[in-house]
Amino acid sequence: MQSVQIKSALISVYYKDRLEPLIELLKKNNVTIYSTGGTQAFLEEQGAEVVAVEDLTNYPSIFGGRVKTLHPKVFGGILHRRDNESDLAERTQYEIPPIDLVIVDLYPFEETVASGASEADIIEKIDIGGISLIRAAAKNFKDVLIVSSREQYDEVVTLLQEKNGATDLEDRRRFAAKAFDVSSHYDTHIFNYMNSNSEEQPFKQSIREATPLRYGENPHQKGTFYGKLDELFEQLNGKQLSYNNLVDVDAAVALAAEFEEPVVAILKHTNACGCATGETIKEAYLAALSSDPVSAFGGVIIANRTIDLAAAEELNKLFFEVLIAPAFDADALELLKTKKNRILLKQNEVELSKKQFKTLLNGVIEQDKDLATETEADFKTVTKREPTAEEKKALVFAAKVCKHTKSNTIVLATDKMMFSSGVGQTSRVDALRQAIEKANSFGFDLSKTVMASDAFFPFPDCVEIADKAGIKAVVQPGGSIKDQDSIAYCDAHNMAMVMTGVRHFKH
Repeated sequence: MQSVQIKSALISVYYKDRLEPLIELLKKNNVTIYSTGGTQAFLEEQGAEVVAVEDLTNYPSIFGGRVKTLHPKVFGGILHRRDNESDLAERTQYEIPPIDLVIVDLYPFEETVASGASEADIIEKIDIGGISLIRAAAKNFKDVLIVSSREQYDEVVTLLQEKNGATDLEDRRRFAAKAFDVSSHYDTHIFNYMNSNSEEQPFKQSIREATPLRYGENPHQKGTFYGKLDELFEQLNGKQLSYNNLVDVDAAVALAAEFEEPVVAILKHTNACGCATGETIKEAYLAALSSDPVSAFGGVIIANRTIDLAAAEELNKLFFEVLIAPAFDADALELLKTKKNRILLKQNEVELSKKQFKTLLNGVIEQDKDLATETEADFKTVTKREPTAEEKKALVFAAKVCKHTKSNTIVLATDKMMFSSGVGQTSRVDALRQAIEKANSFGFDLSKTVMASDAFFPFPDCVEIADKAGIKAVVQPGGSIKDQDSIAYCDAHNMAMVMTGVRHFKH
């Protein structure tokens, strides 16, 4: 393998932290160091002898620092091919010193955008010299080592210590790949910022953080999570989250976000098998569990309030995979951690993306997340009978759960608790019958419930079946050419029905 002894380095970084051990090693190895501005001052504070880039190029930093390293003596030192006689002759002719190591990071563009800074400040964080140096050194990995992030410093120190200040071709290729990862990620975020209001919407995403999973949906499938999961959750106990855990956790977080009052939801395969509000989390949990204690086994549970000991004592009686909450009291956490594989997640307040995408066929589909949530103000009563105040509250609750349930779906609920649901059926009638059968199997009185549908009724059969089961209030989007048939049935049987005009298909 082609070994290259590092004799010279160009260092120009925005972030100075974690650089000290690498500087010490370069000093120890008598590496000639070139640098600019603030980096030069920092290096000299560390006792390093530095050749200013301005002295190398005989050109000052100009335009407020916008142009510092963009010069043939810098890029020639990086890009010339050490095994090319013509390149070597020109290097000698123009007195260009070779540069074997480039340590450069990039201005914090993503962080500046996220901070809400002005456009002028954001534009100034579009790095020109840094990105050019990274690409140049990565392109010439045959001869040059590129270090493109402070996260790589420790690895480089170990590498140079093990190989006495030299690198092999495979080392340099590996770091070049890391560099193009850095540069492509950076350019993707700049493009998405600059293109945010354009009618042309090429699909570009870049997520660099990758967590290998035990497997995908099934053991024979490979799985990886891309993202900063530790920003959203602090894992307090349990084994590594699986692919299926993550899909259910995502669904749980979205459902719980619909409620301001204390709520507990229990999910299996992204659908709520229980959801209830209460004065306390214990009360809400027990009500949610009563919806379907059979399906709750092995589920994902979420609460939007602190888990106290009273709630934990009840939760501890059930086998579940994951419990999510914004906080855990110390005694509650101690009890829940007695099951070593039980996953406990403390949820932090993090703004989530308003877009979602997935691979499909030979491409990707992207859409806005379904952020519409109907309140009583969105209800349009279309029947002679107006829903009662209690029924309206129940219709709001049922509609929230219905929105987060796989289509075709029907949800039966009161104002505080989901009784049952029919999920993922090929007909709305089947979904309703499934919901009724499940509610009856647990002994619920359906005369106390209302019905929510994710989409319109093409025929009056659903309201007729609901009526015969004792259900007297319905919320649905409306929009069928036969809406009047369902309305007429409701009017003839003293049922109340409201329409929202908003469909909530969930495939």
